[in-house]
Amino acid sequence: MLDMVSFSDLGVSRRLVEALSAQGINEPFEVQTESIPDGMLGNDLCCRAPTGSGKTLAFGLPLIERTKKAEPGFPTSLILTPTRELAEQIFKVLDPLSRELGLYTYAVYGGVSYTKQFKALDRGVDILVACPGRLIDLIDRGSISLEDVEIAVLDEADRMADMGFMQPVCQILDECRNDRQTILFSATLDDEVAELVRDYQTNPVTIEVGPEEVTMESMTHYFWLMPNSKKSTISNEIIRKCGRTIVFCRTRRGADRVGEDLTHDGLAAQTLHGGLSQKQRDRAMARFQHGECMALIATDVAARGIDVEGVNCVIHYDPPENGKAYKHRSGRTARGGSTGIVISLIQKPQRKSISKIQREVGINVEFTPPEFGDLPEFEVEFIGASRRRSFGSQNRNESKSGHYGKRNRSGGRSNRSDRNSGSRNQERPDRNYNKKKPRNTHSRPNRGQKPKPEKTTQPSRGRRNNRGNRSRGRNNR
Repeated sequence: MLDMVSFSDLGVSRRLVEALSAQGINEPFEVQTESIPDGMLGNDLCCRAPTGSGKTLAFGLPLIERTKKAEPGFPTSLILTPTRELAEQIFKVLDPLSRELGLYTYAVYGGVSYTKQFKALDRGVDILVACPGRLIDLIDRGSISLEDVEIAVLDEADRMADMGFMQPVCQILDECRNDRQTILFSATLDDEVAELVRDYQTNPVTIEVGPEEVTMESMTHYFWLMPNSKKSTISNEIIRKCGRTIVFCRTRRGADRVGEDLTHDGLAAQTLHGGLSQKQRDRAMARFQHGECMALIATDVAARGIDVEGVNCVIHYDPPENGKAYKHRSGRTARGGSTGIVISLIQKPQRKSISKIQREVGINVEFTPPEFGDLPEFEVEFIGASRRRSFGSQNRNESKSGHYGKRNRSGGRSNRSDRNSGSRNQERPDRNYNKKKPRNTHSRPNRGQKPKPEKTTQPSRGRRNNRGNRSRGRNNR
């Protein structure tokens, strides 16, 4: 009977139900069915649920229903997330819904200007979505106070623990009201997450949805042996055969290099890592989510908290750090009951460490040479890279514009002289050299050595003739 439950049955107001229906969301997922009623009652929640299970609405709907109007600089509801991408994702889901009830939602995170965030906080924010680092910074600057926060949500709490955010998270919770409602969502409920539950929640309702860990059985695993020099070519072929793919690299520079290689080979690809500005990261995610490119090359910043539908393949271009990282990376495919493949590109010296990772995640797969015939068939829409000018593949002197493009052409003039003279150059193609004006070496059509004038023994009056001879000789060249 679970499929017969509606959002109205869970206590969600009519206006929000209509807003959800307008987005095509009519029936709640399991985690929403389990969490929303207790959330609406104001109980503390401790929920274990995998990414992509619908938890944003599971905590977002009761939060919107219970949030009170806030004074400028004093939000009444707070959502903490580990990454900028997840903060922006939550904001995009909750903002249109909160506006239905006259509430203002805003997201703050690092990598963007403080000015816009100051202005938004001065206007007044009811629901604040934040990353711990930037929020602590705003508190220290005196731009925001959390003393009115009545509802605090910790999303991806285990990921925040992995990233070393536990101390800032505890500091932030200490700034909130003591009688607040605390909602915690996490993929696991052990170690530091269990300490959060013990220290900052009061008689929490514990909800567990889905498998305790990312299941490896829903995806097919391949471990292909190859030299490092072949990885780029092999990745290119995998993407062309499988379609939408996420490629994981260990470093920012590596991600940039792989992205450039794939683009050079004609594939539309985007890179995502912490070295990019927030606008660049948002643009890359948007292009991949909307199907404008075939591959997303990322560091582990995208391994958790990002839910992208239709990812057929995950490539471990560089080996993950451990079994836990392997699971989180691989979990970007085979989501929502679908299937997917995971391909690890392995060099021979890495076999021992990869075998250890296999044991940690509970799989046993042989190391084999690349065999594309073993891969399943996918419906693939090829998306080519946009053509870009590159000095690496094009002669500089053949460019259509720019100083270096015309400077050394025989008979040509510089851009500056073209702009200044305009059409007059057609009427006066040659000009006599005027000794009184300095030479403009950039406008000289011939940069070679000039011939030495012949020495003559004529009376002093002949200087004019010499000058005239030089002028005529210059005109004749």
